[in-house]
Amino acid sequence: MNTGFLGVGASPEEVHALLPGDRLVPAADVVMDRGFDLPALPGAVWPWFVQLGKGRAGWYLPRWAEALIPAGRRALRNIDPALQDLRAGYVIPDWGGPGATFEIMAVDPPAALVYRSQRGALALSWAIVLRPTPGTEPATRVHLRLRLAGVKHRRLVETGGGLFDLLTIAGLAAGLRERLGPARR
Repeated sequence: MNTGFLGVGASPEEVHALLPGDRLVPAADVVMDRGFDLPALPGAVWPWFVQLGKGRAGWYLPRWAEALIPAGRRALRNIDPALQDLRAGYVIPDWGGPGATFEIMAVDPPAALVYRSQRGALALSWAIVLRPTPGTEPATRVHLRLRLAGVKHRRLVETGGGLFDLLTIAGLAAGLRERLGPARR
């Protein structure tokens, strides 16, 4: 699979695919697709995404990056059963500013998790889709799609926001690969 820059590129098929949550923001001004592979089957990857987030397990980064963060703000390196109950309708905090939240719109284990948020005039949806990849080793393809509508400065969001999204998803991919490495399968 072509993983693109920093190992988080979406394939042309992924970019053109219809994903759960696309209809939540039907007239998106900006759409960002990212994709990466993980060394475990979707059933083993799913619990990590369920507990992802602010006020939950954190945002998974590799050890070298987490060393730059205060210990109390580092992401979990294990599955926490207390964070595994995630249902449609739940609202969880987000790092997008004071009072920013995500509402869980769909939970379809171990295939899809869909969030939505309204931040003033800005509407967004975020879909995380997991699918097994063919081959002899167990692996999962992760496809993430962020859709934004109500964007005032499209080029700024596509460029600056796109770079920020690329870097955070690359960090997430690297952090999850560490957590799901051979000893964790």
